[in-house]
Amino acid sequence: KRRKTVLKSLKKLKIHCSKDAVPNIALLGSGGGQRAMVGLLGSLVQLDKAGLLDCILYLSGVSGSTWCMASLYQEPNWSTKLETVKDQIIKRLSGPKVSWGDVFINEHRVTGHRNKHKNDPFPIYTVIDKQCKQNREGDPWFEISPHEAGYSLTGAFVKTSSFGSQFDNGCKIKDQPEMDMLYLQALCGSALADGDENKNYIWPFSILFVQFVFSSTDPNSPPADKCSQVLMDLVDMNLSVLNGIDPFDLHKSIRTNLNGELFLKQKSAYFSSGKLNLADKEAAKLHMRKYTLDICIYSDECVCIIDVCFSICKCAVWWIWGTKYDFLHNMTDKTVPRALLESETRDYIDAGLLLNSPYFSVLREERDIDLIVSLDFSDGDPFMTVREAAETCKKLKIPFPELNIPSEDVKKPNDFYVFKGKNAPTVIHIPLFNVVNCGDDIDTWRYKYGTFSFSYSAEMITKLMEVAGKNISNNREKLLKQIHAAIGQKHNKQHCV
Repeated sequence: KRRKTVLKSLKKLKIHCSKDAVPNIALLGSGGGQRAMVGLLGSLVQLDKAGLLDCILYLSGVSGSTWCMASLYQEPNWSTKLETVKDQIIKRLSGPKVSWGDVFINEHRVTGHRNKHKNDPFPIYTVIDKQCKQNREGDPWFEISPHEAGYSLTGAFVKTSSFGSQFDNGCKIKDQPEMDMLYLQALCGSALADGDENKNYIWPFSILFVQFVFSSTDPNSPPADKCSQVLMDLVDMNLSVLNGIDPFDLHKSIRTNLNGELFLKQKSAYFSSGKLNLADKEAAKLHMRKYTLDICIYSDECVCIIDVCFSICKCAVWWIWGTKYDFLHNMTDKTVPRALLESETRDYIDAGLLLNSPYFSVLREERDIDLIVSLDFSDGDPFMTVREAAETCKKLKIPFPELNIPSEDVKKPNDFYVFKGKNAPTVIHIPLFNVVNCGDDIDTWRYKYGTFSFSYSAEMITKLMEVAGKNISNNREKLLKQIHAAIGQKHNKQHCV
């Protein structure tokens, strides 16, 4: 259905093309937090103004770019009214905070995209399999679309509505509800979910979250007030142990706040001064894990919002992120890596932890991609994503063009690169901040829009959208030229004997 839209778009652009030669064009949005979200939005707006948006067959994202996608696809046929949808997204980003009620009643599902977006590019959200990444075995590349969820290169998929349900030897044995879009966005953006070092970051964020929650709680409510302090002390204790600092004073504060309260069912008496051996880091972490879980369990009679905070603490202690039943469990298919068949559950995390651009979702052989337009919103090296994609493709023997990147361009990238190769898709690489749209101020722009800058003002959003949009508007003719070339290559390939 989307290919019909692409053909009409080409005719509007006065590009002659037969039905068989319609190019399969994929637009990739990298990760990069809110910078990526706003950058992708600005790029799409300019693609629309340039008359090129309807040439795109697939829209695939990593991390921050998926947040933009999720916002767009809430609106049926968003590409036909992008200016209005854009204004709504900007208003939400720069407006007042989202209420808890709005958060908990959002039941939007990715399968709901199926019949509401016949005029839009086909969306592909990407994550990776944590165990495959860490153990360097199996297929780490995992994608989620309105129709299917599964391993991109292995070709093992399940209906998206069944992703997360329990399977045994290919048969569903326990149904689970489909995840909502809030969970999917968290899954795609879980950059802190991989490894011990990141715990040094997640615990401070937990403190901020607890403070945010209790900033609107009635201070005259004794149980809530004491729960708040216990939670913050727990977070501080975990952070102290990770950094080799004695947390006993924090334990005394927790003991004081819990003593005599109804929600304390049993004192955690085994924690005493001198018992915690900080020299044995692993033993200390295990000890702190048990202590934290005990406190969380003892405090399970607090109000609903506080319970959410305790649940987050439990997840942080166990380091649980994106755990789902493995739909390949106990299958005997020899074409599937054994690592994917043996475990009952798998953990799915932010794809940016492995490759910050969703190349492998569109490099599936079945998708037969002719042209990839990669919008790179990454921090640091502006060519890292395309380099890593090329290296991985070489190892996996997947067709990918050779790269020729001038060394001086790493610090001062241009705004448009084209890489071509025999029997491989053409890759257009577009770094967000470059010498064309930023001049000599590239580092200033990078600093201003850091990955962990959580809140952009309306002015910052407008300026970032303008900068991202220039990468499209300044290169409209170059994009048209590469679309022409892709049509010619596809036509020649089809008629080769």
